[in-house]
Amino acid sequence: MKLTVWGLKTCDTCRKSIKTLEAAGHEVAFRDIRADPLLTGEIAGLVETFGAAAVNRKSTTWRGLDEAERGQDPGALLAQHPTLMKRPVIYADGAFHIGWTQDVQAALGV
Repeated sequence: MKLTVWGLKTCDTCRKSIKTLEAAGHEVAFRDIRADPLLTGEIAGLVETFGAAAVNRKSTTWRGLDEAERGQDPGALLAQHPTLMKRPVIYADGAFHIGWTQDVQAALGV
């Protein structure tokens, strides 16, 4: 199965997910969202699919935001701070998966 992974090349979880997916026989295309930020439509799709869960509230970037910034719409936050995206986001067979949980791994057959 061909998969697309959105994340950061420096993210340990992203690297781990790619390695595991490739070991399971999947063809993986990786997109570093810091070098190649998400387009407005892609951000809208993430927010539509995952809502506020698309924002990683445990990140260093989140901790650096003030209360006014934290209160913004998730789409606006992701547009201004791409590294706030919960990672990895994996696109497979027309569906998005977010994070690297056991449920995501099971859905992707790893």
